[in-house]
Amino acid sequence: MWYAIIGHDRPGTLELRKASRTAHLERLQALKLDGKLLLAGPFPAIDSEDPGAAGFTGSLILAEFDSLVAARAWADADPYLAAGVYERVDVRPFRKVLP
Repeated sequence: MWYAIIGHDRPGTLELRKASRTAHLERLQALKLDGKLLLAGPFPAIDSEDPGAAGFTGSLILAEFDSLVAARAWADADPYLAAGVYERVDVRPFRKVLP
């Protein structure tokens, strides 16, 4: 089943995000290689592709896992959470309808 993983950034953590980005992307790349990643990306804090110093307010990952427990465990091991970028992470089942 698909799961939406929504990370909510703590204010003022742009530098922590930058420092942890490589490790975060490596985990996403592994999901992609396994054919389990539908999409992933950050939420810019302003209406811009490149928000610069305004940074981001969080991230969205849509990925396939065997269960909600497995999705939660994967989300709990995210480098952004470990580094203190995320103040909380929501994990919800997701049903893809379109396209």
